[in-house]
Amino acid sequence: MTAKNTICLWFDKEAEQAARFYAATFPNSKVLAVHKAPSDFPGGGKEGQVLTVEFVVLGIPCLGLNGGTQFKQSEAFSFQIATDNQEETDRYWNAIVDNGGQESACGWCKDRWGLSWQITPRTLTEAMAAGGAEAKRAFSAMMPMRKIDVATIDAARRG
Repeated sequence: MTAKNTICLWFDKEAEQAARFYAATFPNSKVLAVHKAPSDFPGGGKEGQVLTVEFVVLGIPCLGLNGGTQFKQSEAFSFQIATDNQEETDRYWNAIVDNGGQESACGWCKDRWGLSWQITPRTLTEAMAAGGAEAKRAFSAMMPMRKIDVATIDAARRG
């Protein structure tokens, strides 16, 4: 990997499966390399098992590390994916949730590996940036949602 800064994501033992799912789900995403351990490693890893996976998610370089069960994903880190319409929002949301993931609130969901994703329509981000009454209406409309409904946010923006 040639990037100066790479996001390292800790997985129990399914970094390659996760990377391949991300590459198949998001544009400008791909698996670059799979590296096997040259010897046994902490966390119960054995020589010859996949240790790291180099991949790209929407142009962001990542490294998946099969480090064992010592650490878990948390909402303290998430990918925020800006979507242009309801179709794109639905496509990414459903891909994550329908592949063993789980819904959360306000546009957040988790994939089957515990990684958090914010599937955020641009109209919501634009409303928040506008500030004032428009932001307040959009924010209030978003609060009870799981997956963001673009038409509802647009209606709230208009008042």
